[in-house]
Formats: sequence, C-alpha cells, structure tokens
Amino acid sequence: MTARTTTPDLSGKDPDWWRQAVVYQVYPRSFADADGDGLGDIRGVTERLTHLAALGADALWLSPFYPSELADGGYDVADYRDVDPRLGTLDDFDAMVTEAHRLGLKVIVDLVPNHTSHQHVWFQEALAAGPGSAARERYVFRDGRGAHGELPPTDWQSVFGGSAWRRVPDGQWYLHLFAPEQPDLNWSHDEVREDFRTTLRFWSDRGVDGFRVDVAHALAKDLTEPLRDLGDLPGVAEEALGRLPPGGHPYWDRDEVHEIYRDWRTILDSYTPPRMAVAEAWVPGPRRALYARADELGQAFNFEYLQTSWDAGELRQVITDSLTTARAAHASATWVLSNHDVVRHASRLVLPPGTDENAWLLSGGHAPAVDGHQGLRRARAATLLMLALPGSSYVYQGEELGLPEVADLPFEVLQDPIWEQTGRVRKGRDGCRVPLPWTTSGPSYGFGAGGAWLPQPEWFAGYAVEAQDGAEGSTLELYRTALRLRRKLLQGEDLTWAEASPADVLDFVRHEGWRCVTNLTDRAVPLPAGEVLLTSSPLEGGLLGPDTTAWLG
Repeated sequence: MTARTTTPDLSGKDPDWWRQAVVYQVYPRSFADADGDGLGDIRGVTERLTHLAALGADALWLSPFYPSELADGGYDVADYRDVDPRLGTLDDFDAMVTEAHRLGLKVIVDLVPNHTSHQHVWFQEALAAGPGSAARERYVFRDGRGAHGELPPTDWQSVFGGSAWRRVPDGQWYLHLFAPEQPDLNWSHDEVREDFRTTLRFWSDRGVDGFRVDVAHALAKDLTEPLRDLGDLPGVAEEALGRLPPGGHPYWDRDEVHEIYRDWRTILDSYTPPRMAVAEAWVPGPRRALYARADELGQAFNFEYLQTSWDAGELRQVITDSLTTARAAHASATWVLSNHDVVRHASRLVLPPGTDENAWLLSGGHAPAVDGHQGLRRARAATLLMLALPGSSYVYQGEELGLPEVADLPFEVLQDPIWEQTGRVRKGRDGCRVPLPWTTSGPSYGFGAGGAWLPQPEWFAGYAVEAQDGAEGSTLELYRTALRLRRKLLQGEDLTWAEASPADVLDFVRHEGWRCVTNLTDRAVPLPAGEVLLTSSPLEGGLLGPDTTAWLG
C-alpha cells in the first residue's frame, strides 16, 4: 500500500454540498472493465467519469472496492484500507479521486462496519487463538446450547436465511447477521472502535468527501448474558422493530449505536470541509432521524419512498412524512428509486400491488408479465418527481438508461449468496447488478474488451449509452436535461402542496413558481398555468398524459 502524506485542500467548496446533491451510485464490478477480465475495476470507473459529469451528477458513491472473496458482492471486507487487486491499486484509487475532483465530482465510499470477511486477519487470528482468547473478543463468539453445545446460542436468524450462528471446529459459535463469511464485529471492543477511526482518517486523507455507512443500525448489540431469544418475533424484518420498545431489539437499532456515530462525527468534522456521511438504516422514520442528526452522520437513506407503490395518496404521505423526519434532525431528506439491492424501478413500478418479487424473479419475470413500455414511462415520471423534491437524490447506475431488471438470469449463473444460503429459494439481487451497456455491439456492449461476469441480454444494445447519446427523447437525454435544469432551479428545502389538485395527481410548488405535477391516473389531465420546462413523456394535445411528470416555471 502507498500512503498519502497531505490532505487535499477542499476548503473552497461548499461544505453543505450534500444537502441537495444528485449522487450517482457506482457498483464498480458492473460499471466498466478497463483490463478486459470481465470484472469492472477502478480504472474503468475513472475512464467513464466523464459520463457522470455530462449527466450532471454532483458526486459518485462507490460501492465496496476493498479486498474481498465476493461472498456478498464485496460487502465481505478483508482489508478496509486497500483496494481489491482484481479492481486495481491504491494508486488507481487516488487517480480516480483526482479525476473526479477535476471534473467537479465529489467521491463517497462505502464503509462496512458491522462485519468483516472471514478472511480478515482479525478473524483468522480469532480462529487460531481459540475460546476465551483476546482475539475472539473482537467478534461475537459464544458457547452453544444443548448437552454438548451442539445448538446455536440463540434463535437469531441471518438476513440471508438460516441461523445467524456458525459453529467452528473447537465447538464455539460466532454471530453472522448476514452470510457465514461475514462475522459480526463486537462494537463494545475498544480495538474495533479505534481501527475504524483509523479507517475514516485513511480515506479522508486520500481526498474522499464522504461515507455511506452500510447496515448502520446493526453495530450495537445487547450481548449481556443470557442472550435473548426472539421467539416468534421477526428477526430480520422491520416489523420486528415496531413490536418492541424503541431501541429494544437485541441487535437492530439500539440506542447505544449513536454514541459510535457521535465519535465518528468528531473525526469527520476535523477536516476542511467536514466529510459527509449517510446511514443505511432500515428503521422507521422517527428513529431514522436520530442517525441524521448533525452531531452524528448527518443524513440517512429514506427507504419508505423506495418501497411506496405507484399511488398518489401513498406517495404524498411518504413525501410529507420524510420531509418532517428530515427537518426533525435538521438534515435534508434523501430520495432513491433503485440501488444494488432491489429490483430496478423500471420493472418494479409496474408489478401489481402485493406482487411477491422473489416469485416474480423465479419465474424469469414472466409471472406476472411486465409491460416494459409502461415501466419505462413510469420510471421516467418517477425520476422527475424525485428530482423535484427537496433534498438529495441517489441515482443507481443504469437507471439513467432506463434499464429494467434482468429477471431471467439462468439459475446456473447466479452469484448472489442469497441463492445458495436460502437453499435456492430466493433468487437474489443479480438482476440489478448486470454490467452496464455502453455500446450497441461488442463482446460485452462496451463494458470491457472481454465478456462480463454476469451475462448481458441481447436487448441491452437498445439501452446502451451509444444508442441514447444525443437521441431526442431518450431516457439518457431526459436525465441530462433534468439535472441541468435542477441546478438552475434549486433553491431552499421546502415545498408547498397545491390545494386544488385531483386526488390522483401530485402537484407541488418548490419556490418562485417552480412547480412539479405528476399524473398517476389512467387518463390525460389539464396542466396548471405556467411555462412547461420539461416533461417525462410528450404532452398529449396540451394535456399531461398518464404516468407523466411535468416541471413548470
């Protein structure tokens, strides 16, 4: 590894840039492949940064790029202060940050503090040291139950299916809330806390502008003996949090976690400008506000919005509640439609309400059949709605191309550990992680000189950047226009709902007349007075068609 001895001076930049930024999520293994081995890499990201700049993004969020065996797509980290050799080197990372800053892009990196890889040097030391050792105290090791310790210490369940405990040859069990290859750290251990302080400084010193904190609500755990069983309480679902006193779950969203983030904030604020952070915390809104407080991470993902169906009443309520939650923390709201963990919204938004998405994926996307044209139309409308809302918009790679989910990946090519961990019952997240199409031809549609680590369908050619670049009406050009306009229009962090809009139409004003109207009906509706600045689909005889959003000035 190489070390950087000076901190880049970013003092001339707006310290509050993140409050209403458009952040583009890069899943590096699927973005661009510079060396032709079929796996995306850091140099590939650097070579394609002009795409993000031309799009109008303010920042890129880089999903995990650390050394990993990919037991969970890079979220099993073997070394928090290095780059996976298959993805490049620290010098490659530095070059990427330099180029991003030259183009006016901020850089946010993923941080995975709840668990390490089982290949991490600490876990290997713990296995070798044996029961009762100091090395095991960095993790959560316990003796099993039963006459011979043959039963797991508790009934806690892994997010990926099955018990959250794995037994090692000497008889003890270790906790893994996710894959067995991802042992949970013990955050009551001083050495764990100090190591992550070092990691925050390491990347901040290299010019990183912020951090996305993975599973931010899981670090603190109630490990007092005897450990508590959950009984019939859902162990991995948000509903469990609603059936316990706030902060009362043994490992989700405990109050003690906030002490950790207050400590982190002192480090992040020691830089000029302060480094930002955003929490991935799957918790109810009022609890989410705690993570977004100014003396903690400052911002938290809003998953209620992502999970809301294409319904005007539900969306209006979620938007109102989300803004209220953000204001309670003196933070800005966050909005997201797709990411590396969910079905892409160009497909999801046209699935009938109540659809079992896993069953749909297992059917190859055929049961029920999805209307791709309607899906794209809704996706474009949803995007303009999201970009008009106060706060930060997080855009997942490929959504600017209108990519739908690749739902028909053959079972034999699946890489997501969920598939095997659940006994091949849950298909997993590979369908939203298929490498991007850049060109209309070639062995991997411009992703790299070779193939791609997940197979790309032939229809990707029509969605490629090359096919949409400069094409009037294309989704790519819609995003470019919207982001360019958004920068000119953006002021303040408030909205006012129009009082006289139809029940199935979302209509709000931001400031100085900037108005956003979204028609969620199945018929065209009249537009309010004002200059039409942009529409997600062409107007129909001067009317706003179904599944269409318009910006008015």
